[in-house]
Amino acid sequence: MSARVAFVGVGHRATRFIEELAQPGRSARIVGFCDVSAVRMAAQNRWLREKHGHAAVPEFSAAQFEEMIRATAADTVVVATVDSEHHSYIGRSLAMNCDVITEKPMTTDASKCRAILAAARVHPERRVTVAFNYRWAPTNTKIKELLASHLIGDVKSVNLEWQLDLRHGADYFRRWHSEKQCSGGLLVHKATHHFDLVNWWTDSIPRRVYATGGLKFYGEANAKARGQTALTGYPRYTGESRAQTDPFAIDLAANPHFKALYLDAERETGYVRDRNVFRPGIDIEDDVSVLVDYRNGLVLTYSLNAFSPREGMRVVFNGTRGRLEYHQFEKSNGATPENDEGHLENREDRADKPSAEGSSIRVYPHDGKPYDVPTRPSTGGHWGGDPLLTQHLFGDSAAKDEWGRVAGHEQGAASILVGIAANESLASRMPVSIDSLVPLRLDATCLSELI
Repeated sequence: MSARVAFVGVGHRATRFIEELAQPGRSARIVGFCDVSAVRMAAQNRWLREKHGHAAVPEFSAAQFEEMIRATAADTVVVATVDSEHHSYIGRSLAMNCDVITEKPMTTDASKCRAILAAARVHPERRVTVAFNYRWAPTNTKIKELLASHLIGDVKSVNLEWQLDLRHGADYFRRWHSEKQCSGGLLVHKATHHFDLVNWWTDSIPRRVYATGGLKFYGEANAKARGQTALTGYPRYTGESRAQTDPFAIDLAANPHFKALYLDAERETGYVRDRNVFRPGIDIEDDVSVLVDYRNGLVLTYSLNAFSPREGMRVVFNGTRGRLEYHQFEKSNGATPENDEGHLENREDRADKPSAEGSSIRVYPHDGKPYDVPTRPSTGGHWGGDPLLTQHLFGDSAAKDEWGRVAGHEQGAASILVGIAANESLASRMPVSIDSLVPLRLDATCLSELI
């Protein structure tokens, strides 16, 4: 039976799923939109009609969520709301006998994570899938394959450095993501990608976390301390004359996609998508370092910087038979994003563009000369992961994924709990036990033992 898919939250992050489901030949059907904004739902329907000749999808307000599921006979719900609301819609969807596909992060704090796990236990016949698109990026899957072959023996430690450039990194500080109560900060919203990759690559479950960091570049006080007072003093960019020469300014009116989803919906929602990144009141970090111990003895050292002149990551695996290094970087500099669709949020899309530095995998065996492992170019967002993930979720093939790239609620929890524990550690300046926040199958050692 083909899936009947309803969406709650139809902003930019939902667009990739909507576009995939609208492709010809898909057996899964879009049956409902639910959002706080009627303007936003109308925009998605207009694009479906203009791009795909798709019939209008019924629209429902946020207060009509359960009514939408009943009226449309939906059996699958895609959750793409503000992160802090995911837990509510996941639980309500399960209670309405629907499977759930949720955007990452699964949720933002320990109590909401416990609520999701409890709801999943009550409804074991339904599945929660966390959309970890980075697992599906071809080069990331290649790393999984190499490590699983024991090419470098048993992995004992991992060093992962992630850099967000001034275009991609700055955009988190314009949006609701800059409020920790909404996103959990970059340690939850963004780093959930990275912690999940390490968990999945090494088949490991995190145990204890220590973190340090702070807001060191963005925010009004930091700009003034650097003598950049001219970049402060106005709350947003669109329509602001003083922002004409601001390298961090964006113009929502100049981008049809973001104008339709956000600028045109402001009066209805009150949400401002282009706030000044050097305003007061930002309460998330932009530079963090994290140390993670795992149940199997693995150790991760992790760093995230959101004001780098380049975009990408560097990860090193130290094993009992050698070392593997993986680099994925883009050539980038400056703060002003181009106004092409999606570019404000998905800098990862540029990894398949000619300007990308590309990726490299190099192996250093204990008993031989170093050598490179070939990588191939990929197309699509998140280094080629987006199209492969959506095709798997909504395609007609029932083939099992040999690399275990589909993550359920327990694996989703294993990822966010590193970031949640890191936030606790930042506050307490002490190591934090993950099991003290949310116990995850205490008898399990490997991530693959979790749903």
